[in-house]
Amino acid sequence: MRFIIASTLMILASLSAYAAPPEGAKLSEIIAELEQNPDVEYIDEVDWNDRGYYEIEYFMKNGAKAEIRIDPKTGAAVR
Repeated sequence: MRFIIASTLMILASLSAYAAPPEGAKLSEIIAELEQNPDVEYIDEVDWNDRGYYEIEYFMKNGAKAEIRIDPKTGAAVR
């Protein structure tokens, strides 16, 4: 568990140069909301896409890998 938290913090630190505009939702809030889903086991990777959204890869408790794209201005999923 500590490894997962440390990995997430390192990823967040590396994204600081590519962070969303200040008027958008904070990445920490987006991740906290995702982690509240009871089916989410852990977050594996967070990337900033050049198109202006976060790509978050995570694993479900059943072992399935999932990915979601989030618009940082609205906090909503992007298709």
